[in-house]
Amino acid sequence: MIRHCFSRRMFLYAAGAAAFAARPAFANEMLKEISQLKPGEFTWHPERSESGPVSVVVSIPEQRVHVYRNGVRIAVSTCSTGKQGHETPTGVFVVLEKDRNHHSSIYDDAPMPNMNRLTWSGVALHAGNLPGYPASHGCVRLPMKFSELLFGVTHVGTPVIIAGAHTDPWELTHPGMVLSGYAEHEFEQVVSSLDGKKLPSDWAAAESYPVTSVIVSSADRVIELIENDRVVARSKLTLKGGDALGSHVFVLNGAANDARGLRWSAITHSAAASPAMRDDAVMQRIAADPAFVEAMQQRMHPGMTMVLTDAPLSPDSRTGKDFVIVTTG
Repeated sequence: MIRHCFSRRMFLYAAGAAAFAARPAFANEMLKEISQLKPGEFTWHPERSESGPVSVVVSIPEQRVHVYRNGVRIAVSTCSTGKQGHETPTGVFVVLEKDRNHHSSIYDDAPMPNMNRLTWSGVALHAGNLPGYPASHGCVRLPMKFSELLFGVTHVGTPVIIAGAHTDPWELTHPGMVLSGYAEHEFEQVVSSLDGKKLPSDWAAAESYPVTSVIVSSADRVIELIENDRVVARSKLTLKGGDALGSHVFVLNGAANDARGLRWSAITHSAAASPAMRDDAVMQRIAADPAFVEAMQQRMHPGMTMVLTDAPLSPDSRTGKDFVIVTTG
């Protein structure tokens, strides 16, 4: 089922409920802590990775929220997702809005402290009651203190992945410029474009850089470059070695000088049906027009998100540039 709605500000893509397939980080170290957490409890270890892009993974079966920085898990918390009839949608989201003192416009002005909005229709991460099982109207409820800490490390554009299972992301280094064949001079251009750029969470209030996302659809054979809510470039997708990509999220960490490439945190949220759909393979299979690659290179920043999907990007009815696509299984 594909639900279409239209936002007022920024792009969100959510693609399919599926199992994660990724390489674990700190899995043994935190396994005991995670399994023993009681409702309302959490762990927070920012010293494990003190800087880098943040991504959030919500595991519905576990009723846990995992927080990663630079691909390393720094926190895990209990949560409460949507109850029957009000299920939390699954897929890949981005934070659309942040409000420390938010109140619901739907449910009798109910307080939703430290709100990270995921959809304009009412799904968000926020502090709330945690009975130990799914009990919300679709939001992801968090312990109060954890919601405060999480609010401090997210930004508009932070990816939030909600899925039916969970394993950890892993670091992938792609040689050369993504979306084009490797050329020696490209690495210098990439480093130059990234030089001095900060993470969105480090931007000062006076800085108004747009959050950049790249959306790749095998169904439409299209790649779109999005700044906040605006599509700024579009290209025909050249897809090598098959018709399907699977469902992947890549978060740009920065340049890898030793490998002369780019470092990404890679998360697969679908079962890889073939070796060609693995994180480390799909990056080699996609290419775009040179003009698109140049536009993307100019706008790249640490924390930029690239989403690969086999779902179409364009809904049948679309009333403007600001749109949301949510795909659920």
